[in-house]
Amino acid sequence: MKGKQVLLTGGTGGLGLGVTPAVIAEGAEVTIPYRNPKEIERLKQFIQPADFARIHFVSTNLEDEASVENLINQIERVDVLIHLVGGFSMGKTHEYSFDSWKHEFNLNLNTTFLTCKYSLKSMLKHGYGRIVTVGSKAAVEPAGQLAAYSAAKAGVVALTKAIADETKGTNITANTVLPSVIDTPSNRQAMGAENADKWVKPQSLAQVICFLASEVAKDIRGAAIPVYGNI
Repeated sequence: MKGKQVLLTGGTGGLGLGVTPAVIAEGAEVTIPYRNPKEIERLKQFIQPADFARIHFVSTNLEDEASVENLINQIERVDVLIHLVGGFSMGKTHEYSFDSWKHEFNLNLNTTFLTCKYSLKSMLKHGYGRIVTVGSKAAVEPAGQLAAYSAAKAGVVALTKAIADETKGTNITANTVLPSVIDTPSNRQAMGAENADKWVKPQSLAQVICFLASEVAKDIRGAAIPVYGNI
């Protein structure tokens, strides 16, 4: 990805701390939207100072369309979109609040739609693009107490496949990865660490994402690639 302009959402999060260094190592120029300046300070621990200069941070609310449009307008062009933003909460369907349901869709699906929408506008203008989204094993194998998360991530998969179909005949691709549980500090805190050795490491998932985001993955479009670890 040397010389490519990469929009990397969630680049300071648990998964991002594995993906961002990998993208930087590929030679990309990276734009990372953020909400809390403390996230930037945390990322500094994982990136060499000389490489950190290739990251541009933009304060953005990815759940707000005008904010996302402003973000894209600040980038010369979007060659690659890697959308990592997401999250989950658990609860039985009959007890789950509608507000929590809407939050899951805003965080997981609506942010994906908005970043894809405006990144695609840029990609179509200059005739090149790679879109990589993050679905979930739960999108294709829904689990109890994860109805909202499973439904939202299934929407991410469907959206990505639809974009891949829309962009046939171009040099723009769209693919998604389907991790199981990712070994991040927040997941260890929420779920305990007893089975963490079986979970997917962020650095491992980063290698799959970087491949899909590269020029050599031009013949892969509309794929939903399982990255389940040993679960």
